[in-house]
Amino acid sequence: MSGTDVRKDAEDSGPSGYAAARLRLLTEGAQSGPPRRTALANLTDDWLTGLFAAGAEGLRGASLVAVGGYGRGELSPRSDLDLLLLHDGSDPGAVAALADRIWYPVWDLGLALDHSVRTPVEARKTAGEDLKVQLGLLDARHIAGDLGLTAGLRTAVLADWRNQAPKRLPELQELSAERAERQGELQYLLEPDLKEARGGLRDATILRAVAASWLADAPREGLDDARRRLLDVRDALHLTTGRATDRLALQEQDQVAAELGLLDADTLLRQVYEAARVISYASDVTWREVGRVLRSRAVRPRLRAMLGGGKPTAERSPLAEGVVEQDGEVVLARAARPERDPVLPLRAAAAAAQAGLPLSLHAVRRMAAAVRPLPTPWPAEAREQLVTLLGSGRPTVEVWEALEAEGLITRFLPDWERVRCRPQRNAVHIWTVDRHLIETAVRASEFTRRVHRPDLLLVAALLHDIGKGWPGDHSVAGEIIVKDVAARIGFDRDDVAVLSTLVRHHLLLVETATRRDLEDPATVRSVAEAVGSQGTLELLHALTEADALATGPAAWSSWRGSLVADLVKRVAAVLAGDDLDEPEAAAPTAEQERLSIEAIATGSPVLALRAQTEPPAEDQPSGDPEPLGVELLIAVPDQPGVLPAVAGVLAMHRLTVRTAELRALDLPDGVEGSVLLLDWRVAAEYGSLPQAARLRADLVRALDGSLDIAGRLAERDAAYPRRRGVVAPPARVSVHPAASRLATVIEVRAQDAPGLLFRIGRALEDASVRVRSAHVSTLGANAVDAFYVTGPEGAPLPSEEAASVARKLEETLRG
Repeated sequence: MSGTDVRKDAEDSGPSGYAAARLRLLTEGAQSGPPRRTALANLTDDWLTGLFAAGAEGLRGASLVAVGGYGRGELSPRSDLDLLLLHDGSDPGAVAALADRIWYPVWDLGLALDHSVRTPVEARKTAGEDLKVQLGLLDARHIAGDLGLTAGLRTAVLADWRNQAPKRLPELQELSAERAERQGELQYLLEPDLKEARGGLRDATILRAVAASWLADAPREGLDDARRRLLDVRDALHLTTGRATDRLALQEQDQVAAELGLLDADTLLRQVYEAARVISYASDVTWREVGRVLRSRAVRPRLRAMLGGGKPTAERSPLAEGVVEQDGEVVLARAARPERDPVLPLRAAAAAAQAGLPLSLHAVRRMAAAVRPLPTPWPAEAREQLVTLLGSGRPTVEVWEALEAEGLITRFLPDWERVRCRPQRNAVHIWTVDRHLIETAVRASEFTRRVHRPDLLLVAALLHDIGKGWPGDHSVAGEIIVKDVAARIGFDRDDVAVLSTLVRHHLLLVETATRRDLEDPATVRSVAEAVGSQGTLELLHALTEADALATGPAAWSSWRGSLVADLVKRVAAVLAGDDLDEPEAAAPTAEQERLSIEAIATGSPVLALRAQTEPPAEDQPSGDPEPLGVELLIAVPDQPGVLPAVAGVLAMHRLTVRTAELRALDLPDGVEGSVLLLDWRVAAEYGSLPQAARLRADLVRALDGSLDIAGRLAERDAAYPRRRGVVAPPARVSVHPAASRLATVIEVRAQDAPGLLFRIGRALEDASVRVRSAHVSTLGANAVDAFYVTGPEGAPLPSEEAASVARKLEETLRG
């Protein structure tokens, strides 16, 4: 159905005709995108014009004006109608009656309405006091009534805006920064607000307002297309949810993608991120230009006269060959010839990052248009400039984004295209894949003084997740890719081998340290064999920490750092030739020994609670230590059922387990008996922690069988059913036969949930296996737990029995 046909259906100006035509326009699918938004705005204009005409008979000096998004003709299916009833003040009573004749039919249809009734003087006064009102009036569009009244207001509002811009633009920039801090960056959020997040539709509107001030204009290339894509996504979101929402929730992304004809939700998010990146970059460039212009205007006339009367010539300070600083930006020297100098973009980027200055938009675009491809392999200078850029710390991010905005990064590194704007559907990760790689390089730049080859560390940081754009294990794919990339960059064969090892095993240290028994010689030996040399181990240790710090706050802590450092120390000893066949068990601390002796003496569990904190990060302004929860130490005389009993009691008391270790403890000479020591880090789901005495009393009852933990947990689940949300992937249980010679290692990966560890422990007890040690970690919503189990006689399980135990455990967790 054409827009003309739809509008004919609404020609009676009645609500039923408009509602039917609107429904047909939104559901028949003949139009989408900008044509549908325009058709909906035109249809609404015709209806409101009819309402105005019917109610304004005999009334002069009044007009109906669309403002905001409706003023721009951008009506999404559930958009508000932003309307201003403008009048000259000559007949307030008639205007009030006219307002009722317009507003009430809109409300009767259930449409959201943002309305006001003002004279031009009142509208200008309100705009002067309220920046949001002023921005809305910049898009004022006449619908019906006195066209001269509307045109006069538009002219006056634009003149006011231009006159007040030196004062209002800094205010607008400050409000935008506050909103970005509150809403986050659209290009990295898994559930973004398409309008309010930084890089969203609100920022696109603000760029129009800045352009209307005549002080500065945004880089136009790609901006309109980015804005259109976000509007298309919002339209699809409104249609699939039936609600006026701007938040793209996880559970709605597949439907929205289907509505837009996209492959899947990841493709949708990637398009949203790409659009947001264009708008964010345009905003950065525009606000820099606004600042430059305002600073220039602030120069006093006397100073201008001293400098020669007219506009002073900006000073140009050399930074590198062909690169200078001018007016707070890095630009090309007058003699620079990008068409003859293929290294110039990397040299300019490195100089900008080292100086902590932005790259000029004009300079980047000139280089993108003229520069020739680098030869293969790269010349030494190009490789050195890349390493310098990556090692420049936080300024690297802004400079890299400038290069990426003009397509230079994918020219240097074609494999970058697969990770660019790629979402990571993991609550632990706070960045897209490409931004995570840059963040890792930024973090790695802090560790360059502790490694012998900082260049290899920085390049490995940049490329460690490059395989995430390919199917299968990203570490395996990344190893193959990095061999080619490193050779093209110009590293020799030995360096290529080190880089490929770092990428292949970049998760090895943290996964081994947190999920394996470090007292087991097989654990340490397997890591030593994978790493191969002391130098590679040193680099891998730094890369591991940089990677974790760049992932998000849930991925690293002082506890994880200490485990990794312990593993590195043991692996270094093996690489130095030490023998691990007869390892010495780690000596217990004084507190652990005291609790263990008391547990043997009393024949019952003994526990201690102690708050844990981590030193503040360097960039944490408050300087307060980061809470890690509470350390719970439990010593229990060795007996069956300890793991499910402790886990069940903690679940009953609504304590979340962040990490957990279980191991048998060697007691001092002369003390008879065997003790299991459990070292847990826990936090209350809400409220305060329970008293230690209550935990101990319940643990005693759980161990003697008088406390029905399973029944209590089932009752609670029935009373408080979980909210419906995203369906998590099913639990996966696997056996790692080569991980230990002393026990069978069973690894569980599952969605974290109250009582999960209790269910695992009970299932292992039901399988008649003994848990020799346990290593539990929680990363965001994911639990990754490793259990070293043996048969009743203390020997590893036969392969068939181990597979059977794993299969039954997986069935239990999926049931």
